[in-house]
Amino acid sequence: MTEKQKEFLQKFGALVSLLALIAVFSSMSSAFLTMGNGMSVALQVTSIAFLGLGATAVIITGGIDLSVGSVLALAGVANAMAVKAGASIEVGILVGLIVGGICGAINGLFVTLVKLPPFIATLGMMLVARGLALRLTDAQPISGLGAAFGTLGNGTLGRIERIGDDGFPNVIFPGIPYPVIIMIVLAIALWLVLSRTRLGRHIYAVGSNAEAARLSGVKVRAVTLFTYVLSGVLAGLTGAVLMSRLVTAQPNEGVMYELDAIASAVIGGTSLSGGIGSVSGTLIGAFTIGVLRNGLNMLGVSSFTQQIIIGLVILLTVCIDQLRNRKK
Repeated sequence: MTEKQKEFLQKFGALVSLLALIAVFSSMSSAFLTMGNGMSVALQVTSIAFLGLGATAVIITGGIDLSVGSVLALAGVANAMAVKAGASIEVGILVGLIVGGICGAINGLFVTLVKLPPFIATLGMMLVARGLALRLTDAQPISGLGAAFGTLGNGTLGRIERIGDDGFPNVIFPGIPYPVIIMIVLAIALWLVLSRTRLGRHIYAVGSNAEAARLSGVKVRAVTLFTYVLSGVLAGLTGAVLMSRLVTAQPNEGVMYELDAIASAVIGGTSLSGGIGSVSGTLIGAFTIGVLRNGLNMLGVSSFTQQIIIGLVILLTVCIDQLRNRKK
């Protein structure tokens, strides 16, 4: 069996698991399989998906990025501080993206030039970015950002309402949240990069065998650096969306999000050994985590028990990945 076939089987298994979860939770709660809850799940999944897409590119090259949770907090704080200082919402978002990209570039330079293990380089950035976010805000949230600040995270496209006989509006269609639209656009864009461009082929080549890729003329350092910058930028975008949803910049936001990002990629078939991974698989993994959390919440399962369940799911998935690599 080829690696492509193994990847497809793991992705197919993840999809079957997702559909099984949906079926189970639908049978246990009539409110689960509704339009409103579906949009709510999709909105909750966006943060995992944004970070997971960046993690996918990094992991395919054989790396890892543990800093995205802290980087999103720092980028979100920078975004809010820019708006608070009088910048427009668009400029504030751009500031957050730049901050995320800089953090990603620093990670990439430590990995490619200093030759630090990705685990150590991004672990250091995780601590530095979180410390900066807390230091810049004195560990206090930044509020008073105005209603327009919440448009990105809370706005919807295509919302349909009708005034009922009682004079109050009835929601016919809740609309598609802006973050969900952004997630779809980003997923398509990254899929095109990975599957239809030379850069995408080089990303897979670096993860499969970096030395062979170098001898074939691939600029291994540049390709690796690109994936870390991409991960940082997507973390910056996640920070902008999350802070917009809260209409407040929280320096403590994003704790443990890096684990969700890595888990979404691995559940979807991305190999921690590098060289294997896909955008569609990561989206399946992100929705698996989102559906699992949403369903458990509706059933009244405590957050502590949820952590245990999701942790076991991650362990099982990684074990399957390691068994696949040993057979290889």
